[in-house]
Amino acid sequence: MPELPEVEVSRLGLLPHLPGQPIVRAIFRIPKLRHALPPELAAELAGKRVRAILRRGKYLLFDCTGDGENGGWLIIHLGMSGSLRLVPAGTPEQKHDHVDLVFPGTVLRFRDPRRFGAVLWHAGADVERHPSLAVLGIEPLSPGFDGEWLYAATRGRAAPIKPMLMDSHLLVGVGNIYASEALFRAGIAPTRAAGRIGRERCHALAAAIRATLQDSIAAGGTSVRDYVHSDGGAGSFQVVCAVYGRVGEPCRVCGTPIRALRQAGRTTFHCPRCQR
Repeated sequence: MPELPEVEVSRLGLLPHLPGQPIVRAIFRIPKLRHALPPELAAELAGKRVRAILRRGKYLLFDCTGDGENGGWLIIHLGMSGSLRLVPAGTPEQKHDHVDLVFPGTVLRFRDPRRFGAVLWHAGADVERHPSLAVLGIEPLSPGFDGEWLYAATRGRAAPIKPMLMDSHLLVGVGNIYASEALFRAGIAPTRAAGRIGRERCHALAAAIRATLQDSIAAGGTSVRDYVHSDGGAGSFQVVCAVYGRVGEPCRVCGTPIRALRQAGRTTFHCPRCQR
């Protein structure tokens, strides 16, 4: 958390404000997040102009390639607890406000209580070559992701389907919340071996993944811990979750109590009757 919908909502919230604007200066208040925040990186960012903001998996990509030989990409990952907010210049920083990017009319502030986020720089135009991005799998909202892709990717795999959906080397951005919700929508048990899911059910699951992510984006994402929008507002997808966080509560479809189990170190929520 944040997962793909929360990162996409953050991107959409920044689009009306930052493209075309120069970074006046960068302020680092701590020496490192997940990776170091060296003073030379702050100096490198000063003067760069943001041309566009893209997303790859859970990474936000700020295109600064228009700055000649010194151009490149600012890469931001929100980690487990990060959020980006636009605040007026001069707004006092609070605890966990670790990075500011100062623009002419606003400040982009990165808050990260657990410090698992990242602020990185990739020189040059081909950002996909950055080590953090080169290992990522297919985008679940891209045209290339469908039931046939999922069917081919699961053949011969004896591992349960739920952890596979969360493997970013295969499929990016589908974290714990949305894997649980998509499996419920598709009626597939999270413990079912991936390779034993037939073609028709793979098509249903792929459609459920896409619809779940799109529904969450439309709801502003899921706010269950620290995540907020760029304007400080919260998402509301958690209100309509069918299984996530509802252990012991009745299934919205059949009334059976929702159960929880541990898979790959994460809690999986499911309905034992609706999901087979």
